[in-house]
Amino acid sequence: MVQQYQSPVRVYKHPFELIMAAYVRRFPKCPLIPVFVDSEILSQIQNEDGSVVVTERRCTIDIEAPRLLKRIAGVDYLYFIQKNTLNHRDRTLQIEVHNETFSNRVIVRECCNYTVHPENEDWTCFEQTASMDIKSFFGFESTAEKIAMKQYASSIKKGKEIIEYYLRELEEEGVTYIPRWSPPAESGRVTARLQLPPCSTARAIPVNGARDGLLSKDHAGPTEPVVGSPDDKLDADYIRRYLGDLTPLQESCLIRLRQWLQETHKGKIPKDQHVLRFLRARDFNIDKAREFLCQSLTWRKQHQVDFLLDSWECPQLLHDYFTGGWHHHDRDGRPLYVLRLGQMDTKGLVRALGEEMVLRQVLSINEEGLRRCEENTRVFGRPISCWTCLLDLEGLNMRHLWRPGVKALLRIIEVVEANYPETLGRLLIVRAPRVFPVLWTLVSPLIDENTRKKFFVYAGNDYQGPGGLVDYIDREIIPDFLRGDCMCDIPEGGLVPKSLYRTAEELESEENCLLNDSIYKSGSIFKGAPYEMLIEITEASSVITWDFDVSKGDVIFNIYHSKRAPQPPKKDTLAAHGIASLGAVNAQLIDRSWVLGQDYSMVEKALPCREGESVQGSHITRWPGFYILQWRFHSSAAYTASSLPRVDDVLASLQVSSHKCKIMYYTEVLASHDFRGSMTSLESCQSGFSQLSASTTLSNQSHASSTVSR
Repeated sequence: MVQQYQSPVRVYKHPFELIMAAYVRRFPKCPLIPVFVDSEILSQIQNEDGSVVVTERRCTIDIEAPRLLKRIAGVDYLYFIQKNTLNHRDRTLQIEVHNETFSNRVIVRECCNYTVHPENEDWTCFEQTASMDIKSFFGFESTAEKIAMKQYASSIKKGKEIIEYYLRELEEEGVTYIPRWSPPAESGRVTARLQLPPCSTARAIPVNGARDGLLSKDHAGPTEPVVGSPDDKLDADYIRRYLGDLTPLQESCLIRLRQWLQETHKGKIPKDQHVLRFLRARDFNIDKAREFLCQSLTWRKQHQVDFLLDSWECPQLLHDYFTGGWHHHDRDGRPLYVLRLGQMDTKGLVRALGEEMVLRQVLSINEEGLRRCEENTRVFGRPISCWTCLLDLEGLNMRHLWRPGVKALLRIIEVVEANYPETLGRLLIVRAPRVFPVLWTLVSPLIDENTRKKFFVYAGNDYQGPGGLVDYIDREIIPDFLRGDCMCDIPEGGLVPKSLYRTAEELESEENCLLNDSIYKSGSIFKGAPYEMLIEITEASSVITWDFDVSKGDVIFNIYHSKRAPQPPKKDTLAAHGIASLGAVNAQLIDRSWVLGQDYSMVEKALPCREGESVQGSHITRWPGFYILQWRFHSSAAYTASSLPRVDDVLASLQVSSHKCKIMYYTEVLASHDFRGSMTSLESCQSGFSQLSASTTLSNQSHASSTVSR
């Protein structure tokens, strides 16, 4: 398996020339890197004016590996070839490294770049990418991979420390400024020509995002970074300030997943804090986190959760009887939510409002929690990505074990666990009664193991003494109903009047709306069994519009027209006997006996769509009749034929190994006089999921109508 690494952008608040002077001091050997034994220059060439210098070195590395493994491999040292291209004129240094030892068994590639900061020419940026593919290693492939990754992670952490060490050494020698390079003809006189930063692959980096760097002591405290485009790269200081201390490999996972979202979703991507939560929930397994995140983003778009805080109008009944609310923050700066579950009439709320309304209330609490975490991060000047919940169980009794109420609670937990991972930092359960173990037995299987470790249970008055609430919440903000000094503005609760109960028929008709009823529908595509839907048009110039997301696999989208009405699919004889068959999965509207160009025709050019893409478009019909929208299975191999396969492409091929793809779609037919689009709306535009942003940007990839219906 190919291991990949992508570093954040490190920002040195020193000019490029000074950084280069510090960099060259690490050769031929560096005492700060014990594994770096020695290096020798193989060749060094430069162009006519000396602006570009290319140096090639052989580096000797002593890997810390078991002696037995070294004896089996037959080597004591590993040799790497390093090629440095220093461009004085453009002020860039490109470093390319590959392994010389075991090059037929292991492929190691590394590329590093020092460039001028795009917004401050007196600062220097550093980026690093690497990959390692162990094809074979004497049967110790897994061991060798672990050793290599451990060594590499250690060297990454050392990298910035080494530059800082030699910068201090230069400063002690009185070297604080090195003039920029100038052509030989101009070396004898001062020039006032402004040298602009070079055009490099590094994209815009918010200046403020790096203000709390380790090298500078003259700047004020960190401020909120400037909001940039989705293509903005993450710098190391921003990660430390707003996301927390991550290991180099964790940083790499975050950056790679973020890059995948940028490439796949052309609109705004989820916030970095949210992406990081899904990585943490899957122990930074990037493939599992990506699948987990995409499922949640699909759910958010399908049910318009992004707009919940703006559109949700809390019923008065919840205002009066839902005994929960936000209350200051804990000692760590996390938002504090207080829930007096024992005083809440869960049965009455479910009977009066329905499970769906209670679920929406819980979702609005979680959305508000995300917003408060961002606000507290700015206020306290440190990363805050989760909140604390204080759960008071006084009054909990067998009424709370009412079966429909427990069912609602289990469903709510399931939805929250699937879409708000790593948002609960700590759960403080106080005044737990004897019935609590029964309730805990019912709900604990649905709660993630890492989340369960965050639960602290206090029976009776144990929460008042040492090791109680005062360890996590300042005494002055402990709620008054827990013998604290702070008034807590939370409803008293009580029993919901039975006169407000709704009938079972009314509640049943509204249940599961959030999960099932939506303007979007879902469909599955199998190899050999496309997904098709029929739209009958009675008036020419009507407009068929579509909006669909490819949530799994790759598909090809087509639109066909026919004057003949497709015949209803024949009853599947296998399915009639309880045996599932592929033909029973999707009803085929286009009969196998139909001939393209005679019985039906294509009215839109076939549009290949990759996993994760969102496609919007419309078609103005020229004739009445029957229009068939078709999604069929498409192998992703065609996309990678011209280039080496990426890890994500390999994963995608594994995901569709069952020859199954999934889409989520919405279609609508508009009368010609109601259509207010432009000519561009005749095209299919690929874009990104709305995800956690309120807007989606369309890309320029499109396909216009091509074949005329007959």
